[in-house]
Amino acid sequence: METEMYGSLKGLSGGGPRQPSATVKTRRRKRWGGLRQKWKMLGLFPIDPEHEFHGLTCMMKDGLAAAIQSTVDTPPTNITSDEDFKMKDTQIHKGFTLQTYAGHVFASFRSALGMSEREYQLSLCSASSYLQFISNSKSKADFFLTNDKRFFLKTQNKREIRFLLDNLKIYMEHLRKYPHSLLVKFLGVHKIKIPHQKEKYFIVMQSVFYPDDRIIARYDIKGCEVSRWTDPSPEDHQVIAVLKDLNFRDQYIELDQQRAWLLCQMEIDTHFLRQLNVLDYSLLLAHQPLHQDERPRGSFGSLIIRAKRSVTPGSSPLHPGPAPAVPGAVPEDAPANSPPSSSSETDGYHVRKWAAGRGRPRSRASDSGEGGRGGGGGDSTEMDEYLAHNRRLLPNFKNPLHVIDGPEQRYFVGIIDIFTVYGLRKRLEHWWKRLRYPGRSFSTVSPPAYRARLCDWVKEHSR
Repeated sequence: METEMYGSLKGLSGGGPRQPSATVKTRRRKRWGGLRQKWKMLGLFPIDPEHEFHGLTCMMKDGLAAAIQSTVDTPPTNITSDEDFKMKDTQIHKGFTLQTYAGHVFASFRSALGMSEREYQLSLCSASSYLQFISNSKSKADFFLTNDKRFFLKTQNKREIRFLLDNLKIYMEHLRKYPHSLLVKFLGVHKIKIPHQKEKYFIVMQSVFYPDDRIIARYDIKGCEVSRWTDPSPEDHQVIAVLKDLNFRDQYIELDQQRAWLLCQMEIDTHFLRQLNVLDYSLLLAHQPLHQDERPRGSFGSLIIRAKRSVTPGSSPLHPGPAPAVPGAVPEDAPANSPPSSSSETDGYHVRKWAAGRGRPRSRASDSGEGGRGGGGGDSTEMDEYLAHNRRLLPNFKNPLHVIDGPEQRYFVGIIDIFTVYGLRKRLEHWWKRLRYPGRSFSTVSPPAYRARLCDWVKEHSR
């Protein structure tokens, strides 16, 4: 969501700079006037017939309705092949063509999330108009929400789409291993081609802030300070202001017992992103007060049952087998006392560390020295599985994978924007920002440093 927008004025040659003509001044006033007006219009706006994106979004709806209908008619299986990840389906419509990438893989993933193809289709393709989301971010992408605000559609460039598809298998494997992951849930990848227009790639993803009717504050956190302040919206203004790191100063994510889980999952998810050699991702955070009947309660037995509600290892859209190697991994010089460097070993280290600090109930069999024999063996096995996949108590809520309940507040948490690779351009940007912002923290740092800093921010701002 962080793409710079540049503007410059150049002097004319010949005897030094001349004053701009009246025509140039008029154009400039119109340009900046239009930008100022757009900045005032932060929020959600229905894409009605007069809207510039009305024709595009109608085509997107029609194309998605046909694409999803194929999986409505033929429900996906849990097992997919390597070829399914490379599959590209093309459907020709009146006035446009829609291509769907890895359609069977995403359909299997939606099923694993407990989402039927019919409800997915109804949300994306309802008669109600999409909503355009205009925020105070610097992104050049177009953002659309379904009318029920459940799913985001975001345009992406070809490089970002290729990166996602190249790493789709290991992304799915990560979510299989850690079904309560904080990573944003990608639900579809498409390309729409309209004659005489530039083709557009777009992704469909689950909204972290769903449902949002009671949310009182939203934040986009990167763990740094440069350009990380946003002026809050006036209380009586219908503006969706996404605040930033510096706006969260002197505040805390009040989770109590759930804090240990959050810290562990942050370590696991950001370790995965470090392996992908990416940076500049954001931790989305929002909160709303809990109603009295939403306050945490229940026995440990109910915890195990509710912790199994979401994706289970057996419902992965991947075929069985070891996790594939991560392309583009960044070597890191680890100290002698650091945990192992491989993904599975390091993730297991974090889970064991979390479990050791948090403790767990013990069965009578283990208390009496009988090991796994007797009535407690099953509970022990379930708890081992619970810990190995870093599961947690999911709230009874519409969007449980991105919701964490504290004693008084309900928090919406998710990691988004995972496409920025730390290549040559970002390395040069890092050195330029070091010169421009000496002694200050900024977003463009190496993936290991970015990961550590964001995890530290969560530790320092939670309790």
